[in-house]
Amino acid sequence: MTKGIRYNTIGKDYNTTRRADPFIVERLYAMLAPIPAGIYLDIGCGTGNYLTAFSHKGLQFIGVDPSEVMLQQAKAKNDHTVFIQAKAESLSLPGAHFDGTIAVLTMHHWDDIGKGLMEVHRVLKPGAHMACFSFTPQQVMGYWLRHYFPEMIERSSRTIPAWNEMEQLLLNAGFSHVETEPYFIKEDLQDNFLYSHKTRPEQYLRQEIRNNISSFTSFSDRGEVAKGLLQLETDINSGKIKEIMKNYENEIGDYLFIQAIA
Repeated sequence: MTKGIRYNTIGKDYNTTRRADPFIVERLYAMLAPIPAGIYLDIGCGTGNYLTAFSHKGLQFIGVDPSEVMLQQAKAKNDHTVFIQAKAESLSLPGAHFDGTIAVLTMHHWDDIGKGLMEVHRVLKPGAHMACFSFTPQQVMGYWLRHYFPEMIERSSRTIPAWNEMEQLLLNAGFSHVETEPYFIKEDLQDNFLYSHKTRPEQYLRQEIRNNISSFTSFSDRGEVAKGLLQLETDINSGKIKEIMKNYENEIGDYLFIQAIA
């Protein structure tokens, strides 16, 4: 199932639990290093949460997403913004036109990441910055959620290349000066993506939270989820969850900021 089809299904109520997180916005803004009067691209913009946050900072954006359902919601919030229904791999936009781009939790949904990065590089001006928020397979396999949903987490980890491969794909696409910064889940995080409730396990018992997380909706088995939730609830009630969470503590970060220069 491609991203467009997947998010036409789960995108209807996406904004009930998903919103732009201020800290993530600020870090991406710094990595984007925007210039006055620049024109920017949001690849995989979804319902436009992060695009809206950047627009409030005075930046001009064009949003791109393959999901019609997502784009309808994005347009409703951004009357004066241009949105294009397209995949990253086939943007149909002029070359060397944009002053930068953001990509927030989207690359793992692309059909061909290497091709998508080449296409993104093609439409960026030389020296433009690409600012991404993503993750690595190693990070995903370090989530304590793996204890309860091992197959779901394994499938989720396979949606993105290992970091050395991802870095090579960026370089092959023409990007240079690739830098990364680990992100650890913060207590005040406002965007409810997969590991957002790292320190609040009881939140995963809420169906409305799980409904807008692609790992639960697209990379899971109903039986495994039901069994895992039952065990999770039992461990929360007994206090065992604290031991399990401690066993998964690590220093590699939960997600990854990526800056690449065209």
